Amino acid sequence: MFLKTIPQWVCASVVGGALIASSLPVWSLGLSEAYKAAQEQDPRIRAARAGRDAALERIPQARSQLLPSITASAARYKNDLDQVQKNLLGNEVPSSDRYISYNQTLQIRQPLYRKPLWEGLRQAGFIVEDAQATLEREEQELATRVTGAYMEALLAQEALTLAEKKQSVTTTQLDAAKKSLIAGNGTRTDVDEVQARLDMDNANVVSTRQQLAQSKQQLEIIIAQPVTSLASVDTVRLPLLAPEPASVEYWVTQAQAYSPEVRAFQARVESAQAEIEKAKGGHFPTLDAVAQLTRSASENVTSPGSRYTNRTLGLQLNVPLFSGGYTQSTVRQAVAELVRAQENLEAARRDLAVRVHGEYRGVSEGILKIRALEQAERSGEQLVKSSRRSQEVGSRSLLDVLNAEQQLQTTRRDLAEARYRYLLARVRLKALAGAEVEQNIQEIDRWLMQ
Repeated sequence: MFLKTIPQWVCASVVGGALIASSLPVWSLGLSEAYKAAQEQDPRIRAARAGRDAALERIPQARSQLLPSITASAARYKNDLDQVQKNLLGNEVPSSDRYISYNQTLQIRQPLYRKPLWEGLRQAGFIVEDAQATLEREEQELATRVTGAYMEALLAQEALTLAEKKQSVTTTQLDAAKKSLIAGNGTRTDVDEVQARLDMDNANVVSTRQQLAQSKQQLEIIIAQPVTSLASVDTVRLPLLAPEPASVEYWVTQAQAYSPEVRAFQARVESAQAEIEKAKGGHFPTLDAVAQLTRSASENVTSPGSRYTNRTLGLQLNVPLFSGGYTQSTVRQAVAELVRAQENLEAARRDLAVRVHGEYRGVSEGILKIRALEQAERSGEQLVKSSRRSQEVGSRSLLDVLNAEQQLQTTRRDLAEARYRYLLARVRLKALAGAEVEQNIQEIDRWLMQ
């Protein structure tokens, strides 16, 4: 009854809209979209941004110690004074007095020379550099994590496609083997062998589906949104580009000069050097300019009704003489921290060089592996065709065809994995060299099919 009350043009619009929506292609999640989502949702990036913002406050805090400080204080008391005085005859005469006393002070202090404060301001700049470089490093690592999870999902998706195709081929071969057995041209052994292969293919499909679900879940955790479809690699547009320039020493030099990780450790070394100078400042005198205005009343018990206004302007010099060895201890501690920072920097540089060599080989040798597997795929396709023709004339068996098919699917899976590993190595190599993150991601995204 309700449907009868709906105008026909509304029904036509709804049906037409549904047909159009069903005919539209499903838009796949690209690598750039995944990275942008991860930038907004990844907790490690948000923590790094908060750390950078917190470090930025160190500069105004350190600068404020060098600017004038103004303090005001006020006090008001109710006094009940009992006193005993002797008169001219020597007799004690008691008396009592009740009065209000107060004190108001306004002070302006301007540091003129305080070595630890100036070193603290310089140190704050290095702390900000460390936090900024740490944020950039997290962004580079996020790009690597997103690309790695994305490529793992693509590899699992490719593996499932190949496993299902192999399952379909084996099913077809099983039907052919059963028909040949009924016709008297085949053997029971062939049927059993193909059935065993099909059972393994069924188990492999279930396993690859689980791997695909798990890899998608890992990507979903990073980007905090569901993943339905991914943009696969366009093998036609995918260029096999060797690192340019083709010198691993160049890439190591670039990485050590521009890597945000090395810059962060370098900033920590400079901060530790400033900490030494700040600690040594404990031996230096301090000089402040002080201006003070004080108003008070009845602060002297001998003259409860008096009022005072005191204005002072001058310099205050403090010279440290002995602090129990505290300053010497802080200097030794700062020197030890500098040594630790320098050693961490050197360790980071060496580790970076090792990783650059590895990713450089991953790109250059990955190209050779892809080309070799592409040739192996062409050879495998030809082997499958030849095996099928030979089976038709009786020179090859059904098992020979199955083995050729299995070898071809394995080669295709290895080829897909080699392509994904090549792309991931390119991202990692450029990330280690301090390349701009957005350009690095967009370059890979151009080689994907939406």
